[in-house]
This record gives sequence, C-alpha cells and structure tokens, in this order.
Amino acid sequence: MSNETTAPPSGSPPDRRRVVLTDGPALIEGPVDLVTREGTVLHCDRFQVALCLCKRSATYPLCDTSHRRRRRRNNESST
Repeated sequence: MSNETTAPPSGSPPDRRRVVLTDGPALIEGPVDLVTREGTVLHCDRFQVALCLCKRSATYPLCDTSHRRRRRRNNESST
C-alpha cells in the first residue's frame, strides 16, 4: 500500500473534512450541496454542516440535536 496521493481531476470539488461523532451527528466542512434519496438538492452555505445519523431530527438529513433529548439505554442486563 502506498502513501502517495494524487491530485483530484481538474474541475472536481475540493475534498471536505468529515468527522463522525459518537452518539452525535456527522460534521462536514461546508459549504456543501447535499442530494437526498428523492433527488432534492440542499445547498448548505455554512462553514460546517451537521448530518443526522440517528434519524430523529425534524430537519432530517440535517441535525437538530434531537439525539440529545433521548439517550440510548445500556444493553447490560442486571441480574
């Protein structure tokens, strides 16, 4: 495996930094255009965009911090 990187083809969009948080959203450097399953294009002009991973957001696919209101329970059994 090589550590070499190649430059993206001319005219291609720049690489974006992506961060996936534990029990939280995925953060993507903006501005960015998001395409939904239905084909709708969401233009996000913010410097950072939060994508919902828990599907609880009222503004899905964008995060509205709904994941904070309802925490997952531990799967540990108490016997």
